[in-house]
Amino acid sequence: MGSVTGKVVLITGAANGIGAEVAERLHRKAAKLVLVDLDEERLEQVARRLRDSGGPDTVHTVVGDVRDYAAMQSAADQGVERFGGIDVVMANAGIATYGSVLQVDPKAFQTLMDVNVVGVFNTVRAALPSIIDRRGYVLIVSSAAAYAAAPGMAPYDAAKAAVEHFANALRLEVGYRGVAVGSAHMLWIDTPLVRESREDLPSSRESLSRLPGPLGRTTSVAECAEAFVEGIEQRKRQINCPRIVGLLRWLKPLLASPLGEAVAARDVAELLPRMDAEVAALGRSMSARTQELENRG
Repeated sequence: MGSVTGKVVLITGAANGIGAEVAERLHRKAAKLVLVDLDEERLEQVARRLRDSGGPDTVHTVVGDVRDYAAMQSAADQGVERFGGIDVVMANAGIATYGSVLQVDPKAFQTLMDVNVVGVFNTVRAALPSIIDRRGYVLIVSSAAAYAAAPGMAPYDAAKAAVEHFANALRLEVGYRGVAVGSAHMLWIDTPLVRESREDLPSSRESLSRLPGPLGRTTSVAECAEAFVEGIEQRKRQINCPRIVGLLRWLKPLLASPLGEAVAARDVAELLPRMDAEVAALGRSMSARTQELENRG
């Protein structure tokens, strides 16, 4: 692709965090944006900030739920109608849950799967005809969790592994049509999702502090977004942020071996019961912000 100037990019989960930061950087590079989120107020704040930065109005917002295929088809159709087509789709919307398999609310688990897996399918499927027409690029936001499982994160790990494999299969299906497919894999990024989990769960903060070296480092949203934009411009197969995540990909067989699992499980007997007690005390298995948006629906 080389340059995103004049390209049309549809981004879900665009109201905050990585989605909003990527949108801002693409806007500065003169891309045209279709921004989708369930949080109307925050989405409009992002759009207003971009429009106020000057230049032509190349930002179109859609308030929509990625779990609703009709809503995502409408978003894609609006992008095509407004800008003539879609060159890049970034399936970014995602949530997290709290607690072990024994503790997590089954409804929260279902919500996470619907947003993080079904939402990716809906987003990509709706935009794909235009992406194919323009020989464009699909970016599916997975996680380092697709490479390395962690106790207390089974729903999130399962969803991110699923969408990574979805990206791999999609790449085989559309590569001969000139479409490139990438997946993004991040460790701890300073997003609302990560900050909220640390605020809600002291055990989560302690778990992070016990990770060795760079594995416990938190990366800024700005640094992550820069890697995403570079990946979009270069139509990368994988985007790893920080770069050490690429090593985890190659170490995946070892991490899933008895030896790797023994290391990962070292503090489980101490920290997991504490996490589950914290979740029980909260009375919810999602962040307060996610729960509020869910209750609005």
